[in-house]
Amino acid sequence: MAEKMLQFVRLQQRQPEKRDASERRDDWGEVYRPFAAEAAAQQASRCSQCGVPFCQVHCPLNNNIPDWLKLTAEGRLEEAYEMASATNNFPEICGRVCPQDRLCEGNCVIEKGFDAVTIGAVEKYITDTAWERGWVKPPKAVRERAESVGIIGAGPAGMAAAERLRILGYQVTIYDRNDRAGGLMIYGIPNFKLEKDVVVRRWKQYEAGGIRFRLDTTVGQDITLGELRQKHDAVLVATGVYRARDISCPGAGLGGVVPALDYLIASNRKGLGDEVPDFDSGALNAEGRHVVVVGGGDTAMDCVRTAVRQGAASVTCLYRRDKANMPGSMREVKNAEEEGVRFEWLAAPEAFFGEDRVSGVRAQRMHLGLPDATGRQQVEPIPGAHFNLRADLVIKALGFDPEDLPAAFNEPELTVTRWGTLKVNHRTMMTAVPGVFAAGDIVRGASLVVWGIRDGRDVAEQIHAFIAARGEAPAMAAE
Repeated sequence: MAEKMLQFVRLQQRQPEKRDASERRDDWGEVYRPFAAEAAAQQASRCSQCGVPFCQVHCPLNNNIPDWLKLTAEGRLEEAYEMASATNNFPEICGRVCPQDRLCEGNCVIEKGFDAVTIGAVEKYITDTAWERGWVKPPKAVRERAESVGIIGAGPAGMAAAERLRILGYQVTIYDRNDRAGGLMIYGIPNFKLEKDVVVRRWKQYEAGGIRFRLDTTVGQDITLGELRQKHDAVLVATGVYRARDISCPGAGLGGVVPALDYLIASNRKGLGDEVPDFDSGALNAEGRHVVVVGGGDTAMDCVRTAVRQGAASVTCLYRRDKANMPGSMREVKNAEEEGVRFEWLAAPEAFFGEDRVSGVRAQRMHLGLPDATGRQQVEPIPGAHFNLRADLVIKALGFDPEDLPAAFNEPELTVTRWGTLKVNHRTMMTAVPGVFAAGDIVRGASLVVWGIRDGRDVAEQIHAFIAARGEAPAMAAE
């Protein structure tokens, strides 16, 4: 047990033991081994207990990080878990998938000179310990209410809102078109970052707490938004964004040029034991192939590292900016480099070539020019600087846009922004349709799990205020 805090002056930063790249590239296990109790306490004791904790300020959930670090250092783990879960519905997930190097740890006061406190690893340790010791309980209503809320989407925003509303006593039903709850946490994020049983146990716990799940249910086909509005006192749209951005260059329609999410979903479904014809046929399987991934975000890193584990002959990441300007986590880049991924910085695809199926990529060298209106340097091609890459599988990881929900839901009164996201009153989080709220990526655009949790918690409070203001107590909605 740590003697006191501020131990960064004598203790070096230590992450949990990292599995060797030669070992982890051959399986789907998580990269880091669990923290030992003594090591977790020691690393927590490095916290400087700032008067103004920038780690907390830069956390989307404003987690009470210094407080639960101190409790961990003192061996008071159950209290540390209570503190962590007070502001975060899924601390065990955030501890695994949050880009801490860009958020809490990247803003740690001791980061310059002493290396940041290992906040994410300690958060994961606290919550995994809580699960092992039975401290994590299903959401329990303080007082049962007759009113009900329907939630469209079982991802981070929808599930976080569901938990908050259930604790407030509402009868909550989540509708999702997939056959499992979790959204991209279950289908988009690979096992080496987030093992699926971590998500499934939350889903099952929510069911035990009285939250109903209607899976394999597509709103607009199996049930209409109008029917949901009649059935529930409020409806939340938390569908996320799934439409892949495309590449407008010759050859983009060739076989073997595939969207990142299609590729990741196929891999995750196969790992879950599902029948995946496109994987079995080789269309979405990197085994033995020369793979080029286009993009530089966390999704691109998920794709390159998945391809390595599938046994690709080679894996190259093509990104039009340099390493310092990558939007993805630098830890993920380092992990990918260790696992054998080749990075072509300052390079963008100019064309894909092949007959019926892609066989290569013609790429253009780029350089960073003057900053644009946002302050980010513009990307400009270098005339005559071309090169070719062998590729029989190209994965497009350029980001995601919203689907056309007004058309999908057959609800023209739903209004959208110029980006296609749902337009809401940002004070109430309500859409143009009375009683229909929206939160998460479908409002803010493709973002992080932690922002989805934040939005879900916020919208739950707005839904509660909306129903309370009506002053009605209708009969409990029947299933």
